[in-house]
Amino acid sequence: MWVRNNVSRSQFLLLSGIFVGLTSGLAGVFLKSLVHYIEYLIHDKVHFEEQVIYYMLFPVIGIVLTTLASITFFTGEKRKGVPAILYEIAQNSSLVASTKMYSQIVQSALTVGFGGSAGLESPIAVTGSAIGSNFARTYKLDYRERTLLLAAGASAGIAAAFNAPMAGIMFAFEILLTGVVFTDFIPLVVAAVCGSLLSKIILNEATLFQFRTRHPFDYTNIPYYIILGICCGLYARYFVVISQQVEHFFKHLKRNRFQKAVIGGLMLSVLCVLLPPLFGEGYQSVKSLANGQVQSVVSVSFLKYFPYHSWFILLFLGCVCIFKAFATSITINSGGVGGNFAPSLVCGGTLGFFLASVYVQLGFPNVPVNNLLIVGMAGVMSGVMYAPLTAIFLIAEASSGYDLFIPLMIVSVISFVISKWFSPISPDLKQLAEEGQIFTTEHDRNLLSLLHTPDLIEKNIQTINVHASFPELLDLVRQGHRNFIAVLENSTLVGIITLDDIRPVMFNHEMYEELDVEKVMKAPPATIQLEDDMRSIIRKFDDTNTWNLPVVAGENFVGFISKSTVLNQYRELLKGYSA
Repeated sequence: MWVRNNVSRSQFLLLSGIFVGLTSGLAGVFLKSLVHYIEYLIHDKVHFEEQVIYYMLFPVIGIVLTTLASITFFTGEKRKGVPAILYEIAQNSSLVASTKMYSQIVQSALTVGFGGSAGLESPIAVTGSAIGSNFARTYKLDYRERTLLLAAGASAGIAAAFNAPMAGIMFAFEILLTGVVFTDFIPLVVAAVCGSLLSKIILNEATLFQFRTRHPFDYTNIPYYIILGICCGLYARYFVVISQQVEHFFKHLKRNRFQKAVIGGLMLSVLCVLLPPLFGEGYQSVKSLANGQVQSVVSVSFLKYFPYHSWFILLFLGCVCIFKAFATSITINSGGVGGNFAPSLVCGGTLGFFLASVYVQLGFPNVPVNNLLIVGMAGVMSGVMYAPLTAIFLIAEASSGYDLFIPLMIVSVISFVISKWFSPISPDLKQLAEEGQIFTTEHDRNLLSLLHTPDLIEKNIQTINVHASFPELLDLVRQGHRNFIAVLENSTLVGIITLDDIRPVMFNHEMYEELDVEKVMKAPPATIQLEDDMRSIIRKFDDTNTWNLPVVAGENFVGFISKSTVLNQYRELLKGYSA
């Protein structure tokens, strides 16, 4: 606290960015090293006569252990991955549970280390965001500063995972901070640099995701890249559709979590036996393809029993692309913890190599095989993650492929546009966006999503029974200070009365005997349900042209919401949001 009280705000945020970046980067390095160590143990220390036993046994063990860990130690964590971070930013004031600083490391290490077909990058991002959020909470920083450090932690984690600081920064701006305006983003940049630098210092070259460009860019090859971009966009759509279908299957499967884990693990094991590149993250198979070691990719599969034929290789790689979507979705939705970062990159690289090999087989000239492999990684990731800038900078940095910026942009943008054509919002986030649970690019909608109906209800409203007499109503009016009264039968709202309704007869004593509450009340122009979101409430105010509407839970009266209260709260949020 001494530092917090003795330096300026910008200096403290800069120091915070360094600390969060180093801590998140260290967490990312630790997770990747832990997974490599688990893989080393099961491959080098556990010996089976047939390698196929690894693929049959360990994926089930990994998903079951992850599920047991989740049930036993992390029962409160319902949301996973990037959607969980976005939800915390929009709905929980960027407060991330402290358990997520380590829970994602434990669970994803078990999942991926034992062969789960998912990536470590999303868990690393969640871990980094939790570190940033809890650091900000410790020093009692406000919402904007807490959000900034949350994003800084996530970007540092991504930067450490790929040794790619620009990709970490783009990830924060393109995915996490959608709809959030910042003028002070230096801590974010510093955090990403620190995370990447720490990764570079600690990890050796063998553990980094890195490719080298093999072919110089030739503008005459642009048609190859355009076709690849179209293929990547269509494949990305296929990937997300399969993910949704598998998620729906497990969500409606009438089994407990442990049984789902066993079923999913067995399904994944079968896929890994048939197609070994589906085992684990899959980066090694893409590296082998980039280095021309195609035989090593298929040598552990059923193809080793057949004479080598180039078309067999294409069939095998095509199956890897098709079933990787199933393997990843099964891993994540049956109980494993991981993300789509690595699978989308692996699928993109495999698809690029597949397409390049088809070109070669058909006799096309000057096919840049490795370039198509590298650029394909960015293409599929762009379409799956809805993050073209992140994909472009990630592949450019991780593959030293800066001379490929033009084809990277062509393929990534084409893939992204095709994905947006099918679904304007990422399918992973669509439901949360429609419910107003996460921020979008619509600024006003984001602010409204921060207003919660229960917080705006005025409950000290005068009420009267529907069978009460007119003099009883006048006595209530004399005692009150509002110009509206709720009319109830038991606790059910049956109407409302405003002063304007009774003012013409208030001083006509001759009509008192003829009138009662039921005769002077009127039906409310609209009612607000307790679960209504703020957009629908604003719409009801506009449609009815009124300033006060009753709130009900079912049919029971709860209170009133005033349009002026909503507008005042909105203005206060706007001040804080734009500061």
